[in-house]
Amino acid sequence: MLKLPYGDADFYRIITESYFFVDRTDKIRLLEEISHKALFLRPRRFGKSLWLSVLENYYDLRKADEFERLFGHLDIGQNPTPLHNQYFILKWNFSTIATVGTEAEMRQAIHDELNGCMEIFKSTYYKDLDYDIELDKNNALRSLRSLLAAVKRTPYKLYLLIDEYDNFANEVLMGGDPQGQQRYEKLVKGEGMLKTIFKVVKDGLEGRGIDRLFITGVSPLVLSDITSGFNIVDNISMLPEFNELCGFWEEEVSQVLEQVGQNCNLSSKQITEALRIMKTFYDGYCFSYDNDDRGGLYNPTLALYFLRHFQRYCKYPRRLLDTNLAMDGNKIAYIAQLPQGEQVVSQALDEKEPLIIFELADRFNLQEMLQQDHDRTFMLSLLYYFGVITLTEQERPEELILKIPNLVIRKLYVERLHKIFLPLAKDMHHAERVTRLVYQKGELGPLCEFLEQRQFTVFDNRDYREADELTIKAVFLTVLFNDTLYIMDSEPAIQRRYGDLIMIIRPDMRGGRLWDLLFEFKYVPLGKNNLTGEQVKGMSTDELLALKQVKAELADAKKQLLSYRATLTKVYGVGYLRLRTYAVVAVGYDRLVWQEVM
Repeated sequence: MLKLPYGDADFYRIITESYFFVDRTDKIRLLEEISHKALFLRPRRFGKSLWLSVLENYYDLRKADEFERLFGHLDIGQNPTPLHNQYFILKWNFSTIATVGTEAEMRQAIHDELNGCMEIFKSTYYKDLDYDIELDKNNALRSLRSLLAAVKRTPYKLYLLIDEYDNFANEVLMGGDPQGQQRYEKLVKGEGMLKTIFKVVKDGLEGRGIDRLFITGVSPLVLSDITSGFNIVDNISMLPEFNELCGFWEEEVSQVLEQVGQNCNLSSKQITEALRIMKTFYDGYCFSYDNDDRGGLYNPTLALYFLRHFQRYCKYPRRLLDTNLAMDGNKIAYIAQLPQGEQVVSQALDEKEPLIIFELADRFNLQEMLQQDHDRTFMLSLLYYFGVITLTEQERPEELILKIPNLVIRKLYVERLHKIFLPLAKDMHHAERVTRLVYQKGELGPLCEFLEQRQFTVFDNRDYREADELTIKAVFLTVLFNDTLYIMDSEPAIQRRYGDLIMIIRPDMRGGRLWDLLFEFKYVPLGKNNLTGEQVKGMSTDELLALKQVKAELADAKKQLLSYRATLTKVYGVGYLRLRTYAVVAVGYDRLVWQEVM
């Protein structure tokens, strides 16, 4: 049985205890050629900490006797660089710093964390140092200068590794505290603690003991706000050579699935089916303007989460979204409350009108983000850095097209809209009851009545003047989305155009009472029919069906659905689907009429 290192970022343990490891050590050679002070940005839980552990073990002078054991079978071990095992390693991890308390308490938390790291350094290298490092518990930067003085008296230099440099500040900013913005600015503005830290690091790089620097983080937002600090690093995040530094290619995932499948005595069809599930939910990331011919990258944490469960129980995990990733929904919520943010979040769910910008912003600060009249570039760039949208194939070189990478991230968007449309617990419970009737009995009427009575009232208080069937689709998607039971998406990728919303039963849930579902949505504006909302609310279903434009839209939807049914049958095979299809027409944001298409 494979040992899968889910949630483990300790390279030493992974190698010495024979865990599964995807070799990216050839990037060490590239990194040495490109920069001695690099910034590498990737979304949360994408393998950044493991890469830092690789660097730590490769360059650490105390690991020289174990080089062959750790790296001999890897790419870099076959052709090592002269710098291996030539450095003192100092590692800071900003994700462990507490984000609660007063400004003074936060400052002390930073001092404590950095001093703690330097205490470990001191105990690790005490045999290699002939100069005592004095740690000042109230001034970690003074401690750092003492450490650098000690290093200068040796034949070696220092490699500084900083993990999740922006985690602490991001948590302060996006943690839901009404005073978060003020607390953030005190950390990064003027003589803020974070700004001062990077000033000292920059000084150390100028011949004062720090020879190499590698920083990981999620976005350039914090480093941009630490204005004098941004120019200390080379941002390698978008370079095509480092696109797959963190993440798995499909062939790598497929190889593991083959081994898991053999252990579980699965057929080749079942293994292929499992790969299709993983691709739908975890694939699709791209971190370079130059798209690789091998397609997108799989989120490594999510992939290992699935593979570990699949190997242990020989079936899929019931919840395909790892709980550790669920908190990324907070990032979407933060964007949604910015000027124009809610519209951006809603538009991201629409594949017909993709998100397009001319360039990803790599230098932007908080004030630019908060401007009422910004062009959305900053918000979309931040969503990209958070990993909740990604680059896709570009049709024109002057534009960048962004999309939601996979279904597990789409769920985070839907959950955000769910909180907007269904803020009350009683409404959520009612929604669960009526959706169960759709899943199990194909009864759409109670759901439509619920949407008319509860969710359409939300539109009365919001500006949806430019909305159309996309908004109706978003409403249905918000209520019906269920990745425990279905593989579901709007505008599915398989052969593209066959329905606004399709819900295919997960293979492990097939065989019960569930129905596969296919919807086509249409929208009839009130103004074109000289009707008011009150008039429409008072009309019977038959009267609505008699309206000329409603008739026309239903006829068009039915024609499309018949074509889509034929395509789905061809894709999935005769007899595989238990399919029910529905044409749904919204008359304004007041009434819904629908018909099942056989």
